Formats: sequence, structure tokens, C-alpha cells
Amino acid sequence: MAPSRGPEPLPRTVHASLEAHKGPVNVARYAKGSAKYILTGGQDRTIRLWNANLGTEIKVFAAHGYEVLSLSVSHDNAKFASSGGDRSVFLWDVATGVTTRRIAGHMGKIHAVEFNEDATVVASGSFDATVRLWDLRAMNRQAIQILDEARDAVQTIHVGPTTIITGSVDGHVRTYDLRKGELRSDFIGHPVTSVVPTQDNQTYLVTTLDSHVRLMDATTGKMLNDFTGHTNTAYRCRACFDHAEATVIVGDEDGMIWAWDLLDAKVLPPNPPPKAHQKVITWTEHHPTDPNEMFTASADGTVKVWRHPATVT
Repeated sequence: MAPSRGPEPLPRTVHASLEAHKGPVNVARYAKGSAKYILTGGQDRTIRLWNANLGTEIKVFAAHGYEVLSLSVSHDNAKFASSGGDRSVFLWDVATGVTTRRIAGHMGKIHAVEFNEDATVVASGSFDATVRLWDLRAMNRQAIQILDEARDAVQTIHVGPTTIITGSVDGHVRTYDLRKGELRSDFIGHPVTSVVPTQDNQTYLVTTLDSHVRLMDATTGKMLNDFTGHTNTAYRCRACFDHAEATVIVGDEDGMIWAWDLLDAKVLPPNPPPKAHQKVITWTEHHPTDPNEMFTASADGTVKVWRHPATVT
């Protein structure tokens, strides 16, 4: 959990602005490890790979016929999965830039895809209210498991070593314990758009469409903290932790990036924060290994890489 020295200031200096998408950027993900690469998916049906250091576009992946809503990068950065309005999961080879497989089976758009740790299984969550698990080693095209407890669209999935956590518009976060075969359902009471656990999996952040981000105890389902001040009532705005998990960060529908102290839920200065994007910030992600870098993706068509002034080169 959070170190006692308290939260670090948020990186608020723009290092690079990635501007090639035509229309909203719905999702963006860092490559795994220390590399400074970002994958972005947009309303324009394209996925783009960027060098975050240089702010340059490396490759465009074009096969989707509809908007791209979710991305998941494999542990070795050699492949990634994508999904969106096509109702299929697309698997891509990064080096060649082509799709290696397309997995159909959902009845509606797929809001979330996520690999397991070694990228042998991919989970997909859909507007059809189901989560489907696909074994990528099997030749069989059928889902190996269907989780159909949700009563509305599944917006977010986290795949852990032994659990799968899903968030739905029906207001529930569901935790499936794969070893015990148990399901725990936490009723948040408002449409859930993102769930992000801490590295120790003891707690998780849940973003909901009532302008709240809540820190929940993953074992008991009890709320530990409540972060407010931002505006989020209509769009998926993914919240995240900073590198040290001492700060909670989210971009909102007014284009502002908010940060709170994890322990006392106080808004970190400046309050209110300056406008960072012209439209809603759809996705916020901190670099997995660099404490000085994060990015925000927005419906204004840009992704901004943020650093501390001392680290901007």
C-alpha cells in the first residue's frame, strides 16, 4: 500500500502530444516493462503505436470496421488484443502489424479485453452482459467459460493470477475466484466503468458514473475511501494509481486531471486542476516502471504524455 512519505506531485508538464487519430481516442495502453511505447485505439477504427519519448508514430494497425474500445498488451510486447464495435476480439502480431486471429461469439460490442499473465487466455466483456474466456492455445473456437451473471453491459475486466474482476453498468463489481469456483458481488450502486486493483490485489479502485472514484477492500467489499470533485456522469473515464500507489488519478468530462491523496482523499493541488484537454479524458494510465511519467487520452483526438519538468527532455 501507500508509503508513509505521502503522495508525490503529479507529472503536469506535457512532454509529447500524440495527434494522429481522427476523432476520439477511446483507449490507450503502455507497453509492458520499462519501454516507452504507447498503443492507442480510436473512434476512427485504427490502432496506433507510438514512441512516447520522441512523440512519434511508429505503426498503424487497421483491420477494425468499427470503433476500437479496448486494448491489452501481452507480457512480452510481441502481441496485443483489441476489441470494439466489431463484436470480435482481434489478436495482432506487433512486428508484422497483421491480425493473427479473430474471435467471434459476442452478440454486442466488446468494451473490454484483457490477457492473463502469460497471454494464453484472453477475456472479453461485452454489451451483451457476458464475459467470455478464450484459450488461445486451443484450436477450438468456442469460449472455455462464459460468465453471465451481469445484468447489463460489462465495461471493464481485470484478469489476475487467480481471480477475474468485472465491472458492469448494472452497478456491480464481480470477483470470480477461479481456484475456489466462487463469486463475490459488490454492489456499488452506479454504473461501473473501470476497476483497477492495487498490485497486492488487496484493494481496488472503481470508477462510476456518479462522479465518484472509490477505493474498495477486495476481500470484504467495504468502501475504504471516496474521491470526489471531478465530473463523470456519461463517459468511461478510467482512473488509476500513481507509480507508488499513494495517489489516485482520473481525467474527467471537463478535460481536467484530478489527483487525490490515497489515504485522506484530499484533492492534491492545484484545486481545481487546469484544463488539460478540450474534451472528456477517456483514459489515464501511469507508466508501469517510471514514477515520472503518465499519459491521458481524450475525445479531443489527442494523447498527452506528462512528465515532471526535471525529466522533460
